[in-house]
Amino acid sequence: MIKREAVSVLKRLARQFKAVAVIGPRQSGKTTLVRHTFGNKPYVNLENPDIRQFATEDPRGFLDQFPKGAILDEVQRVPHIFSYLQQILDESNIPGLFILTGSNNFLLQENISQSLAGRIAYIVLLPFSLRELSGTGHRNLNETLFRGMYPPVYDQPVEVNDWHLNYIRTYIERDVRQLKNITNLYGFERFIKLCAGRTGQLLNMSSLAIETGVDHKTIASWMGILENSFILYRLAPHHKNFNKRVVKMPKLYFYDTGLVCALLGIQNKEQLAFNPVRGALFENFIINELIKSGHNKGKPLPVFFWRDNTGHEIDVVIEKANKLFPIEIKSGKTITSAFFTGLDFWCKISGQNNGTIVYGGEFYQKRSNGTEVIPWNKLEEINLPFS
Repeated sequence: MIKREAVSVLKRLARQFKAVAVIGPRQSGKTTLVRHTFGNKPYVNLENPDIRQFATEDPRGFLDQFPKGAILDEVQRVPHIFSYLQQILDESNIPGLFILTGSNNFLLQENISQSLAGRIAYIVLLPFSLRELSGTGHRNLNETLFRGMYPPVYDQPVEVNDWHLNYIRTYIERDVRQLKNITNLYGFERFIKLCAGRTGQLLNMSSLAIETGVDHKTIASWMGILENSFILYRLAPHHKNFNKRVVKMPKLYFYDTGLVCALLGIQNKEQLAFNPVRGALFENFIINELIKSGHNKGKPLPVFFWRDNTGHEIDVVIEKANKLFPIEIKSGKTITSAFFTGLDFWCKISGQNNGTIVYGGEFYQKRSNGTEVIPWNKLEEINLPFS
């Protein structure tokens, strides 16, 4: 088993809260993590039809089986059980009584969040991070982008492309049916592929609606489903304008680059070498790593991008305590002066002195103004002064 960074956070939260929820995409390792961490607790998988029927028809009797708590896996499958959990948690003083997992963000549902408010902590578990895989010797960039970071493509003897295609069919389509009864599955599949082709681009919902052949409201609904299922996310623009007109549209990214490759029909790592999407995939990959680093520490990073209406852009801006930390992402292997253009402009208008560049090469540099140039495979060395 590859050790997950989130273990320490999970244990800490279980000592402080009566329940802890671990949410994240399917196959990201949630079940393995909680069963390994809480091996003394009974484990119940609510994907099992018989167990789910019992929990649905007699939730009180179902929960009475576990006076010392339990792990409830895929708990979003029985949404009304949360009201009964509320009473149990209110009457108990035992920390870490119930550990919940879910492959969609059930805590965003209003009735559930109201039931569990103040009683539960939660963490987001995404697929492996580079740091977690550091001991596997996996250091080829194109292979990493193509393979993605889902645990099964590392710990099971599977063909990478076959696994991702089956993940899309089996999990995404099943979750779609659970979250909303979509009859136009062909249109939905086309929508997902169109989103993959827009990775790293500004999200234009009207354009997606036209190309998919559905209305704007349908696109917004489908986008919400993929976000709730941890398939993709929108990166918000940073609001600070520095006396410039700034873009207000979000950018679109996926939680795993392997899924993007499968959706775009990329069949092996060699096809990535000269593929025009490679730069966007690399940018997506690095942003994912930054997001994972925050979640794995239990301190989600406020990550944005910045772009003005003339095209000047910073790929990532992290904000905390009124401090801004700019990061530029370059997929090239050779450091050139063009790498610094965006940061130089940013520093000039913002009054800051330096930032960080993450690139696809192998050598670290620190410039005289303090700007760091960090190789992609040493991202853990990035100096976030307020992380």
